[in-house]
Formats: sequence, structure tokens, C-alpha cells
Amino acid sequence: MIDKKSQYDAMFSGVIGQDYEMLNLICPLATEMSRLVGAMVAEYPERSTDKLKIVELGGGTGITTLSILTAREAATVFSIDNEPTMQSQAKKHLKKWADEERLFFCSDDALTALENLATDSVDIVASAYTLHNFQNTYRQKVIEEIFRVLKPGGQFINGDRYSLDDISKHTRVVQQEVSGYFKILTKANKLDLLESWIVHLFNDESENHIMRESLALNQLREIGFSQINLSHRMEANALVTAIKPA
Repeated sequence: MIDKKSQYDAMFSGVIGQDYEMLNLICPLATEMSRLVGAMVAEYPERSTDKLKIVELGGGTGITTLSILTAREAATVFSIDNEPTMQSQAKKHLKKWADEERLFFCSDDALTALENLATDSVDIVASAYTLHNFQNTYRQKVIEEIFRVLKPGGQFINGDRYSLDDISKHTRVVQQEVSGYFKILTKANKLDLLESWIVHLFNDESENHIMRESLALNQLREIGFSQINLSHRMEANALVTAIKPA
């Protein structure tokens, strides 16, 4: 019997190809978090007969985008990413959905793109592994804009690196993560990729970037979100959802 995870992997490797296969090899928790973002989109209650308007921050090569698109047929996705190489791959991978006018691309940075959207105009803002890359001050502005553009009752869904409040425990988790990178990528003889991941991890863990769990949830609360929930904690990764009060 083929389980749901196998079906998911098969579908994504068929559409996304080597990009999905490599990410799943290096960081399987990241591909699982993309799946969970799509699952949460699928659970969003239908409030009208109109198509859901979904904004995705950091579309990358399209892995999370595809999860969102397949989760909800009656939806349009506005995918934002200012990294042209990655977005060009997403456009290639997801051409079918773009041709059907279910998917639209924006090459602005996240804050600029959100600032250009109307207040109370979006049902869902979804993301995976994007917000933790932002510097703290920029992230604050982005989250404020997410709150503004969401409709009352709209939902923010983010699968990302939410660092553990217990710093010692978090350090051990990151050490295990780095050890895994070395084992996998040295065996695959991809030392250039190993270097890139380690350098990026140093950026993730820096004080002006790290997204500590309690501080991040409190930030959402102070901006005005309600029903804030952190679930599916997997090492340094977690799924966070929040609602703009109706």
C-alpha cells in the first residue's frame, strides 16, 4: 500500500524534479513543512463562493506553491519572490497553473509587494522558510503588512524555523542538523552545496535574524493577531498559524 507521504513525494518529484529531490535529501523536515502549509490551506473555511485569494511569501522554486495549489482548487495564488533564478524555475515548473490563471508571480521583495496590496483584500498569507531569512526590523514591518492586507477572519500560515526558547537545547538541535548536512552532502560529493548551507545557517542563527519562538508569537499578538498557534514542532522547525480578528 502506498501511503500519503509516498504519494506526495511522487507528485512533487514529478513536477518539481531535482529541486524537490535534493531538498528532501538535505532537509526532509522542510518538505514536510511545505506539505503542512498546504494542508492548513485546505482546512481554511469557505466564507463565500468566490475563489480564495492567497498570497505566498518566498515562492522559491515552487515546492510550497505547488502544495498550496493542489490543496485548494478554488483559489488563486500570488507568489512573491525577488530571487530571479529561483522564481524562473518556479515559472517553468508551475506553468500549467499560471496558464490557467490560478498562479501569478511577483518579483518585488516581500515588503514592497505587500505594501502594494489593498487593505483587507487577502484570505490567506502563506509561507515556508522565508520569514526567518529577514532581519528582525524588516520582519516586523512584513508581519504588520500581512495583518493589514488580510481580510477580517483571514489567516497567516507559516512553516519555518522557530528557534527553541531553551538556548542550550536549540544549540544541540542545530549541531545535529549540521552533522546531518555533513553526512549527506559529503557522501554525495556536493561540498560546494555543503558550504552554502553552512554559511546560510550562520545567517539564520545570527542575533539579528533568529526567530525565537516566544518572541515571534508575542510579536504576532502585539500586532493584533488572535488564535495564535504553534504546532508540528520538529527540531528547529514548526508550523505557526494566526487569525486576523473578524
